[in-house]
Amino acid sequence: MSGEQKLKGKIAVVTGGSRGIGRVICLKLARLGANIFVNDVCDQAIVQGILDEIAGAGGTGSFLPFDVADTEASSKALKSVIKDHGGVHILVNNAGITRDSLLARMKAKDWDLVMSVNLKGAFNCTQAVIMAMIKQRWGRIISIGSVVGSMGNPGQANYAASKAGLEGFTKSVAREVASRGITANVVAPGFIETGMTAELPEKVKDRLLSQIPAGRMGSPEDVAEAVGFLASEEASYITGQVLHVNGGLICD
Repeated sequence: MSGEQKLKGKIAVVTGGSRGIGRVICLKLARLGANIFVNDVCDQAIVQGILDEIAGAGGTGSFLPFDVADTEASSKALKSVIKDHGGVHILVNNAGITRDSLLARMKAKDWDLVMSVNLKGAFNCTQAVIMAMIKQRWGRIISIGSVVGSMGNPGQANYAASKAGLEGFTKSVAREVASRGITANVVAPGFIETGMTAELPEKVKDRLLSQIPAGRMGSPEDVAEAVGFLASEEASYITGQVLHVNGGLICD
């Protein structure tokens, strides 16, 4: 099979897929032949752009609106995909938020909200598809972590804890389902060029770059390439791992 169609016939769900890294992941998986379900909590008009890009790349894309933090809504939406399309083969737990604050001033509601989206959201979505993956004896669960889950970051105790929790969650799932042809891995980006980092002052950018041995920030495409590989048949013996995409910022 050609390199561009390695995922032909596979159903992929990407949470938080309408923008940023999620958007590029959707495009990568579409180019590899997967049928993409783009999840987000925004309006159809916002998602239409990525659906048009998927179609332009020769792929098939659909909008799947639900809040990953809502257990019932997540289960209902994902089980409807399984019923109507015969399964979900690839789940990318990409949805995530930040509510940054130093711990001494952090509000409990901001801790809870970050945990409910970043960590419980991954639980909700993974649980909703896992039995279908077991029955089809093939699945790829890829969660988007963060370098701060390994190294911490001032002002991000909630976010770092959610991403560290995602690693433990993934390793446990990997051990539970490895014998059924299902892999579970984390892709942990470092400093990535996004709209948010583009607005940083030059002094802050220079300080960040000084910590990266590769001498540059990563791109969303760097992350998407890692996801594309882990979703492929070539990665069938890789599970329970954290793949750092950070230019050497940390070397585990």
